[in-house]
Amino acid sequence: MSGAEEFLSSHGLTVFKGLAVAGVGGAIISKLLMSNNSSSPAAEGKKVFGRPGPVFTSLALQSSENVNQNVKRLRFALPNGKDVSGLPLTSALLTCHIPQGSYLPVLRPYTPVSPSDQAGTVDFLIKRYPNGKASTHMHSLSPGDKLLFAVVIPGYKWTANKHDSVTLVAGGAGITPCYQLLRGILQNPVDKTRVRLVFGVNSMAEALLRDEFEQMEQTYGTDRFRAVFAVADGEGVEEAESASGGMFRKGFVTEDMLKQVAAPASEANTKIMVCGPPPMEDALLGKKGWGGRGEGILARLGYKKEQIHQF
Repeated sequence: MSGAEEFLSSHGLTVFKGLAVAGVGGAIISKLLMSNNSSSPAAEGKKVFGRPGPVFTSLALQSSENVNQNVKRLRFALPNGKDVSGLPLTSALLTCHIPQGSYLPVLRPYTPVSPSDQAGTVDFLIKRYPNGKASTHMHSLSPGDKLLFAVVIPGYKWTANKHDSVTLVAGGAGITPCYQLLRGILQNPVDKTRVRLVFGVNSMAEALLRDEFEQMEQTYGTDRFRAVFAVADGEGVEEAESASGGMFRKGFVTEDMLKQVAAPASEANTKIMVCGPPPMEDALLGKKGWGGRGEGILARLGYKKEQIHQF
């Protein structure tokens, strides 16, 4: 039974109402109607999420690991042990949930943190939010439970050496698309792009992927890649700062911090990319109003609209 057939047998046509609200109903229905009802496992691996658009693939949770009090690392098994996700760089996967007691599906995009060529599985870091229906459902899954991945959502079209330098500014769960792009750049031997990362977190416990970033600095050198954590509550920062050689700062992501860390706007071919909670994005990009966004930190630092990308 295909993922589409399995999902329809479980939830009927209610799923299409939610998908239609999200603006992807027509594409998904078309995918369902045109899909082959009889599929056999491929002898060789394939790219399960290798192209943008509807995929309607149901995957079983293989393992669940607590990272901190509100973040889990979830690993899903791909249909074949030789399969890879094949997800294009900067893309996300639209997940479809039917929380208990809910009639309509809840749709949320998530970005994997595993390499696109990892065989057999795909990994996610999922932060649970107090009123987050999708994240709460994800955290409730047990090994063997299935989740529907409906659509591959394309992101910023990246090619090697598209920019001389990139500054990634992330907050909270917004680190996942930044991490995906960062690793894709550094692990491509052809790509020589210099990368700076500024990651705003509430506490040291939320400093996700710290070990990975430290290893990247050691492997590629701080001239090529540098990471800075802005820790809002400041607790434990001094000890971590002395051990990491400058990776941790007290407070929020500020204009002064970006002056020190980010590639300057005066660089002709630089890009600054932002992904974080609304208050953080408003501060960086300017608050939205009737006439568009007001002036934010990035505008005050001299970045032009074409130099800024919002994930």
